[in-house]
Amino acid sequence: MSERLNSAAVAEKAIVHVELPRARGAAHALFERSEPTLAEAIATYRAPDAVETANIRQDVDRTFEMPSVLYGATVALYLGFIAILGVGLSTPELAIPMAIFAIFIVGLFGAPALWLGLGRKPEAKAKSFGELMRGGIQTHTGFLKGRDAVAQMMVLPVLIVLWGCTVLVIAGVVSA
Repeated sequence: MSERLNSAAVAEKAIVHVELPRARGAAHALFERSEPTLAEAIATYRAPDAVETANIRQDVDRTFEMPSVLYGATVALYLGFIAILGVGLSTPELAIPMAIFAIFIVGLFGAPALWLGLGRKPEAKAKSFGELMRGGIQTHTGFLKGRDAVAQMMVLPVLIVLWGCTVLVIAGVVSA
């Protein structure tokens, strides 16, 4: 639609005011108001009420009800991928990038885990692995059995490790 608008079409539809509307000679408040001086700003300052500044905490479930062991397995598989490639394609040039990747993986999973442990203990608690397998989990798209939820959560980390193994096999075949 914007390609059909040219300056002539815009000018034709535009309403142009020669002068800003004024209320009986008064200055227009938006354009002709001066900034207050420091003394005026201090004089008109009102401290916020205690109710406004109170730290209102809402108890939010950030566990996704998934067992911690699944997050640990995800981290282990990602680090396993880095280890597979680091050992299989071991060159001195890859040592620093692989260490950086490992630090990022640990940091990206470790920081949220530390944040969950800070402050007051939330009322929401993650399910144990047994509870997940027995009771399943309610997701946004519907109810999932425990095994289906585990499969859905672990498919990507497992595929990434298999991809790393495939890369090593291809590298071995090419170099042989």
